[in-house]
Amino acid sequence: MNKFEKIQRAINGEQQAEVPFSFWTHMPEVDRDPEKIAEATYQLYKQYDLDFIKTMNNGMYAVEDYGTQIDFSEVAAGGVAKVVETPINQYEDWKNIPELSIEEGVMNRELVHLQKLLEKVNGEVPVLITVFSPLTTAHKLSQGRINEYIQMDKEGLLHQALEKIAAVTAEFSSKAIEMGAAGIYFASQVSSYGMMGEELYKKYGVPYDMKVLEGANKGWFNTLHAHGNDIMFDTLKDYPVDVFNWHAWETLPGIKEGIDFSKKCVLGGIARMDITNENKNELRHQIYHTIVESEGKRLILSPGCGIRHPFNEDTIRFIQKVKQETEQLLWK
Repeated sequence: MNKFEKIQRAINGEQQAEVPFSFWTHMPEVDRDPEKIAEATYQLYKQYDLDFIKTMNNGMYAVEDYGTQIDFSEVAAGGVAKVVETPINQYEDWKNIPELSIEEGVMNRELVHLQKLLEKVNGEVPVLITVFSPLTTAHKLSQGRINEYIQMDKEGLLHQALEKIAAVTAEFSSKAIEMGAAGIYFASQVSSYGMMGEELYKKYGVPYDMKVLEGANKGWFNTLHAHGNDIMFDTLKDYPVDVFNWHAWETLPGIKEGIDFSKKCVLGGIARMDITNENKNELRHQIYHTIVESEGKRLILSPGCGIRHPFNEDTIRFIQKVKQETEQLLWK
């Protein structure tokens, strides 16, 4: 059984004696160079024989072309990139958001990155391309002040900006799938109760999420990533995607709960900081119970999010060993 069949069986809910596995991590030294990031991503896949690849575009690529200045200096040590200058400094600035093109600039750079990666894998393994939700992009553009701007949005300028962001994100997603991506990894970093109320997300998040997912509708492996704690599970569980990824074992819902209520394949089962901190007992417990609860169905084992760079190779090998031992215990 090849890797495409393995992932498809997981999505279809077929029981498998060997659960698919993958993980992803930032590559800050090379992630703005299409050739270098494609090669590094390919080598990571080969080194660990991963069952799918998620592109690790830098976490700020979606806002680079809007006139921002970004500090990437902390990423190599496990930190995050930060927007240090933005064109959004007052509410009225939202009306000046430009309409970006996927034929030029950073959007084009990331499609070149994808093309080079697809050429390297040559049909061996499914590839997901990372795409950020429109409200996540607006949140980054506003340096975390998105709730303030929502409260000011009497004239609808934020809605107009979100329409433009959603349009280019949908076009980018559609093109990526046309090029050969199996789907998009649709990352929503603001769909949690700690970020905003659910009714506000339904007004400023959901409609624009749907525009992007419509653009990606020819993908067969579209994955929703609900970032952070206390996610809006009741709203997100019905999104038109094939796979649901959240920080399982760090925040609710539990694995079986997520599978049962979403009726989707779950991507997850490992708390990423336990990988960073090399907590082997916690990792064993999570892997064992995740596989037992899923019964080998509707599960792709992975961390709940990208693991910090750098990481210990021995810890990844331990995860793979425990996965294999658990499978042998259950299906020997």
